[in-house]
Amino acid sequence: MKDRNSYTEILMEVFQELLGEEDLEAALADSLSVLARALKGEVGIIWLLDQKAGKLVPLFQTGPVDLSNVSMEMGTNAESYVTQSGESVLVRDQTPDPRYTGTFLSEIGLTVKDMICVPLNRIDEIIGCLQIVNKKDASSFTEEEHRICRNFAALAALTIGEKGLEVHAGRKKEVLIRLLGVTKEFPGGEGVIRVLKGIDLDIYKGEFLVILGESGCGKSTLVNIIGGMDSLTEGSLLIEGKDFSHPKDTQLTEYRRDYMGFVFQSYNLMPNLTALENVQFIADIARNSIPPAEAIARVGLADRADYYPAALSGGQQQRVAIARSFVKQPHVIFADEPTAALDYQTSIEVLSVFEEIMQNHDTTVVMITHNPEIAKMANRVIRLQNGRIGDIKINLHPLHATELVW
Repeated sequence: MKDRNSYTEILMEVFQELLGEEDLEAALADSLSVLARALKGEVGIIWLLDQKAGKLVPLFQTGPVDLSNVSMEMGTNAESYVTQSGESVLVRDQTPDPRYTGTFLSEIGLTVKDMICVPLNRIDEIIGCLQIVNKKDASSFTEEEHRICRNFAALAALTIGEKGLEVHAGRKKEVLIRLLGVTKEFPGGEGVIRVLKGIDLDIYKGEFLVILGESGCGKSTLVNIIGGMDSLTEGSLLIEGKDFSHPKDTQLTEYRRDYMGFVFQSYNLMPNLTALENVQFIADIARNSIPPAEAIARVGLADRADYYPAALSGGQQQRVAIARSFVKQPHVIFADEPTAALDYQTSIEVLSVFEEIMQNHDTTVVMITHNPEIAKMANRVIRLQNGRIGDIKINLHPLHATELVW
């Protein structure tokens, strides 16, 4: 920090985020992003204590480390020490501290060089801790920045106390798809262009995952690799534990046919086939399909089954596309900007169909969107920035499609 003004400005921005947003979860997530960005931290985490289970749960995080399937047993690490003792920790250049034996993040593979970890103290009890790890510019955290974090934690704890927020460790989620160090390069004018720069990510069974990010950040490339429509350059792709990093053509064919469904912005329906026939076409080549008429009915188009695409509205065509994607009962559906060409009301109708699929068919949905409001429906939100995971947000209470407003 250069001067008193920068210190005050950061706290004022955090204060406005915490108190100006009615949605407590959004306020905490946004203010953590503000703090991590101001301190140039590589990773920022708000841990809350599940009192009943005696575990720390990562509620919000910024940075590339995926902690969304993690709960930490209280032990001898820095996070546990801070939460149990109420004392804060400032680590510079990996300086050992006799009060604890390292940090949980080191146990999961992150090299922790510098760290600030401070308690979330709600006057009558400690409810967790705030952690900022590693400066992006390789410098060390200062006492001034340590003080900023202590003030942030006090504001966050006060807000949580006033508005109320509890977490539960829950059961460990089943990993469906795992990416480890995935990169993707394309030929460029004077060499190669690296679009993905080392993605580590787990996708869980039955979750709704939204991927946000600016154009060109690698969203579609990432989904194309997971969906078997493109190949990775380096790293590993595991599907239910099986290595699909460099699959054979026969493996890819089976994977695309039986394992996944796709929904695109442009619908991609065959114009010379009716709605029912478009769905039937996919059902005929799948191994475990449901009756096409049933799929059409589930998206609310039983009375439009014999209509050709040209006689259907944009929203109706997209619902046919969704029926076509899940008629084969895929494990995961990838949706690339499925509402971008639709108006608000039609978008809500389409999103309600996705919601019904997730609730009643235990299907994982991975959706790319530019619309941050849609992200409020998701269990998790991944934000890509310049080919890397910028931050990961967990929604404790996802909204229903009908509750979204934009």
